[in-house]
Amino acid sequence: MEIGDSGFSATGLRRVREVLTRYVDSGRIPGLVALVSRSGRTHVEAIGTMRHDGGAPMRRDTIFRMASTSKPVSVAAAMVLLDECRLRLDDPVDPWLPELAGRRVLKRIDGPLDDTVPARRPITVRDVLTSTFGLGMDMTSLGTPIMNAVFEQGLTPNLPVPMPEQDEWMRRLGELPLMYQPGQRWQYHISSDLLGVLVSRVTGQSFEEFLRERIFDPLGMTDTGFHVPAEKIDRLPALYAPDPRTGEFLVWDEAKGGRWSEPPAFQGGGGGLVSTVDDYHAYFRMLLNGGTHQGKRILSRPAVELMTTNRLTPEQNAARTAMAIDNVHISHGQGQHGGWGFGMAVRTYRGDYAPVGQFGWDGGSGTAAYADPANQLTGLLLTQVGASTPDSMQLVHDFWTTLYQAIDD
Repeated sequence: MEIGDSGFSATGLRRVREVLTRYVDSGRIPGLVALVSRSGRTHVEAIGTMRHDGGAPMRRDTIFRMASTSKPVSVAAAMVLLDECRLRLDDPVDPWLPELAGRRVLKRIDGPLDDTVPARRPITVRDVLTSTFGLGMDMTSLGTPIMNAVFEQGLTPNLPVPMPEQDEWMRRLGELPLMYQPGQRWQYHISSDLLGVLVSRVTGQSFEEFLRERIFDPLGMTDTGFHVPAEKIDRLPALYAPDPRTGEFLVWDEAKGGRWSEPPAFQGGGGGLVSTVDDYHAYFRMLLNGGTHQGKRILSRPAVELMTTNRLTPEQNAARTAMAIDNVHISHGQGQHGGWGFGMAVRTYRGDYAPVGQFGWDGGSGTAAYADPANQLTGLLLTQVGASTPDSMQLVHDFWTTLYQAIDD
């Protein structure tokens, strides 16, 4: 990066590298790849190794499990369908997802699964896109009958048993009551997986086929998908979930023979993608460019604006606000966004160094991807350390602090 043209100071960029290196040298993070882009200039740091005990060095083309950083990318498939009027925001989803017709809703979040009332209205496309369709990962409700049922049915990733193919997944989902009325409350994750099923059924293609045809190939995202083919598997590091008590590096997923070495039964829009810093950079630059990439229109400007600006009322967003305030010791700034668009967080107030309007999201595998329209800035940080300890999330937080302190214009 030519410092004078980028709006970053040489001292500031050195500090970025020093902070990233400090985490690797401490032994808490085996390796990482970071990308910073501004004013048409790109700066990449690849530090450390693929395994915690050494081995091959991290490289710019290392492939990472994106975890929940999949959400801001997978939602683009639905936006294509909105642009083409194959979906409308306030259409009920029943024609494509009949398993969700005639929903019942729990009277109490901690009540028995058969103590329900009828849903006041059908679930709409908007409900799915805003994560308010009525069911999701609710960290304040762990141990309740409904959350136990979500786990027992295998409806979320990261369980010992992989998620079933999409029709069986929908059948199981359709057997459960909703936790809240459609449109009432933001809830995490399950809506992003549901979105992939919706896209697949509307298009008659697999979710990955449609993403590849309309998003990945036009953007040149050649290393992005739902698994890593054999000829690229050496570029995928092991994924670690360190022991919360001792910090010992426990392998959660190996590269060869692991979960991402074969095509999955379920292509999860909420957390299933693998990718590289350059592939994700192309996607987030497209969003900053109002939907275009190298002169090609990928999404309409209004579609991008819908995705990347707040779509929630204060009432819908109350759960996220509570997470930010009540769990600040584990969120490490993640909850300090204020808003949620489609598939991603949106800054609606200044809670840290990032300005209002920044959008993107983080992943539990130690990943982060955000873009900032005010500074025309994109930042990506990818590691192979899951959030079982605070280390990877603290690294993400420090990466953004140092990135913003490096701005010099």
